[in-house]
Amino acid sequence: MLCLGLDIGTSAVKAVIVDERETVLAESEQPLSLSRPGPGLSEQNADDWIAAIEAILARWRAEQPALLAGVEGIGLSGQMHGSVCLDAEDRPLGPVMLWNDGRAAAEAAELNRDHPDLAWQLGVPAAPGFTAPKLLWLARHQPALRARLMRVLLPKDFVRLWLTGEHVSEMSDAAGSWWLDQARRDWSDAALAATGVERSQVPRLIEGTEISGQLRPALAARLGFRAGIPVAGGAGDAMAGAIGIGTIADGAFLSIGTSGQFFVPGTAYRPLPDKFLHTFCHAVPGHWVQMAALLNGASCLAWAAGLVDEPIERLLADVAAQPPGPGRVMFLPYLAGERTPHNDPEATGLFTGMTGGTGKADLIRAVLEGVAYSFADAAACLAEAGTQLSEAAVIGGGARSALWVQILADVLGLRLKRYRGGEKGPAFGAARLARAAASGEPIAAIATKPPILDVAEPRPELTQAYAEKVAAFRRLYQATKAAR
Repeated sequence: MLCLGLDIGTSAVKAVIVDERETVLAESEQPLSLSRPGPGLSEQNADDWIAAIEAILARWRAEQPALLAGVEGIGLSGQMHGSVCLDAEDRPLGPVMLWNDGRAAAEAAELNRDHPDLAWQLGVPAAPGFTAPKLLWLARHQPALRARLMRVLLPKDFVRLWLTGEHVSEMSDAAGSWWLDQARRDWSDAALAATGVERSQVPRLIEGTEISGQLRPALAARLGFRAGIPVAGGAGDAMAGAIGIGTIADGAFLSIGTSGQFFVPGTAYRPLPDKFLHTFCHAVPGHWVQMAALLNGASCLAWAAGLVDEPIERLLADVAAQPPGPGRVMFLPYLAGERTPHNDPEATGLFTGMTGGTGKADLIRAVLEGVAYSFADAAACLAEAGTQLSEAAVIGGGARSALWVQILADVLGLRLKRYRGGEKGPAFGAARLARAAASGEPIAAIATKPPILDVAEPRPELTQAYAEKVAAFRRLYQATKAAR
């Protein structure tokens, strides 16, 4: 059985085709552009996601048409929280406000002030990047546009609409909207009412392993698929990444993509909203996750590499040539604000400790360590929620760097595993969900753990040295916050 997994990311759309032995037969990605029309704003055009998918499929159809013709199921993964606002003809009303858009800060604060108990039902307090506060912002700042809104979808679910004609979401992505009753796995009428949204304006809910619809015949013919292929519910990107490495009921992982997540699954709903630890539905029925959400991950490294105008690979090699352990320069990685544990959309980045002898490698080391320190904050939140870890996996684009993974292991004092193909996690996880939906196989039988590529063992003497830096990192954030 061949299954296609599509991951609608922030920086690119990624796609894989996987066979019944879970061999990746084809993989490709198409870059996406991001618009920042003002401070704290982050947008994309929803039609760009469709164009990116079509570009990938056109290449595959030209190179290996039999592969597309053999696909029997499609799974979807995507960046969470984005607000795709549609008119009566299912066309976007404008650019999509993304997960790292901070314009709805006042609306999020208002929701938390006026509805403090909802955080326990919805898994986390409201944040500016969530879907719900953005709808309040739209009503107040663009009322004519809001009046035309008929439905709101999440990014991957807009792709589903294009594929199937169905308005459907699934539990894990809906969990990040701030409208989902996490324990009941249904929309919260209280949360919808608090943001002026009707049930008719949000999609039908299914589980990630269920069939959401079939590929439209005309589209199938144009793209090179057979008609009627089932499209699975799929998952939000973090949960799809978990499925990709077999993390369903136990285990933990760090994801270093454009943003970052520290993810721990389980079979119980255990919220801890006070520390902004997200407790969301997993993409698997009867499962939930605790997740620390960091708004700044590998995007910080890409930004810094652009700043010094050097290829990332060369910069990482220069850092690897330095003695191991904390650098003198420190970096606050809050280029897009921060969520866990601060819920602070106004947090900003900062380099400190520079001298006339500071070089490019020192700045890049500071970026790698700064992101690692933010993961230390995340680990502290998980520990406060009763989750103690000795090891975890690492996935995402940042996991390609063995150097960065070793720094994370030393900072966190955790044994960190890299899996073969771990950087393809969300798209691969989406393909696994497609197989579960199309074949009826239990997802637990499909979502096995991939082979381990290598393991980074923490070095106790460096963990101790980094502990002092983590404490300084936290003081630095508080000082910059007080200075605003």
